[in-house]
Amino acid sequence: MEAVTTAGPATSRHGAAGAVAEFARRPVALLAAGTAAVLLATAGRYGYFGDELYFLAAGKHLAWGYADQPPVLPLLARLADTIAPGSLVAFRVPAILATAAAVVVTALIARELGGGRKAQTRAAAAYAICGQFVGSGHYLATSTIDPLFWTLVLWLLVRWLRTRDDNLLLWLGVVTAVGLNVKFLIGAFWAITAVTALVFGPRELLRRPKLWAGAGIAALACVPTLGWQSFNGWPQLGMGDAVAREVTEAGGRAGFLPALLAGAGLVIGALGVLYGLGVLLGAPGLRPYRFLGWTTIGVVALFLVANGRFYYAAGMFPILWAAAAVHLEGRRLALWWRWVPTWPVFVLSALYSLPYALPVWPVQWLVEHPEAPHPAYATEEVGWPDLAESVAGVYRLLPPEERSHTALITAGYWAGGALDRYGPEFGLPEAYSGSRGLWYFGRPADSADAVLFVGADPANLAPHFRSARIIGRVENHLGVPNASEHLPIWLLTGRTETWSVLWPQQKDLKA
Repeated sequence: MEAVTTAGPATSRHGAAGAVAEFARRPVALLAAGTAAVLLATAGRYGYFGDELYFLAAGKHLAWGYADQPPVLPLLARLADTIAPGSLVAFRVPAILATAAAVVVTALIARELGGGRKAQTRAAAAYAICGQFVGSGHYLATSTIDPLFWTLVLWLLVRWLRTRDDNLLLWLGVVTAVGLNVKFLIGAFWAITAVTALVFGPRELLRRPKLWAGAGIAALACVPTLGWQSFNGWPQLGMGDAVAREVTEAGGRAGFLPALLAGAGLVIGALGVLYGLGVLLGAPGLRPYRFLGWTTIGVVALFLVANGRFYYAAGMFPILWAAAAVHLEGRRLALWWRWVPTWPVFVLSALYSLPYALPVWPVQWLVEHPEAPHPAYATEEVGWPDLAESVAGVYRLLPPEERSHTALITAGYWAGGALDRYGPEFGLPEAYSGSRGLWYFGRPADSADAVLFVGADPANLAPHFRSARIIGRVENHLGVPNASEHLPIWLLTGRTETWSVLWPQQKDLKA
């Protein structure tokens, strides 16, 4: 016996401009609040992630652009740290709110597609238990904030398809404008959507003046950050190459699709993505939205070919989950299938994903059970104050007269951010780095003829000094194995070039 039998189209509740079902306020609100509560409860565990320390440092150098991103994340970091200085929980509140808000908007997408209470709740639940979104919702990063804008764009777009209210196209421009100032990825969505709408319809979308007015809003909002990029030699273009190299070193394109599906979530998330893509492409009741299925394929193909990170394509998950939920709700299930419980599957999926997505274990667990499930970022949230303390211990061993003309330089932007955040507490001077955006924040003083270098190998610096030797190592008091544990601390003396000549050669976009 088949699990399902045919029924009316999933969008039968309304026509192209008909009324939608009542919004499932209570269950969706509970899911969003539950997501926020779990994220808030774990927000203060461990410590800052390396990227967060970089955003904190960038927030002290506010600009219209940075080497590796537009201006919104450093601005959010600056605001959060100004409102509640040093508070890790307050720093992560924007990430928590963005994740919870996206849960609600995913339900609204299902509603616009014709979904009733069950479909809206299931779509929202898929977002709420998604390991990729909940895991990144734990810390403040572009990968946390950016998906919210993809979700908002998808909701406004499907709402326009139902109502043909062209004012929504202006709001699409506004949301896209903000999204582009978080991360440029949403531009890829629009480039591909323009093609799929032209090929599969609705072609009238491209003929609407307010769509192009919205595009103008988005373009104008990018002028300042594009101006910064132009003035500074377009470092963002180099970031594409840097990311591609990092992805290649981590396994390359072969892992893209498996990682993308794994990030969607065990069983519910991954199956929902695949099922949703199938019904968007083939279900008669969802035909007006078919172009979004092809957009999904185009987005995945683009980032796969470009050797981008797998989660760049995760912004398409909400429309796929919503389509899957709406289509299933509109089907008449076979009798045996109706007795299969749904919510236990969601709950079990969430419980399984939790140790992989959030820091639920004590820090000591990471040391005692290194093979146990834990978030990929977990070990990189531990030991940053210890790094600063280790560097300070070595720095204090230098004779006072040598200290006064010794600059601190780090190989990576994580360590640079850590010294910027914790260095003053241990009496360290300002630290510099050639890594990512930190290169643009300044260089050592001309009087600095020696360098205390934190990193595996000072290959770019050493040729410009007469001697280079390891005089210490970074340790953390728990012994958590991470990228900074046992990192060497070098002393380079006898500078042979001026910093004006030397510093331009230190620019490095790789991680």
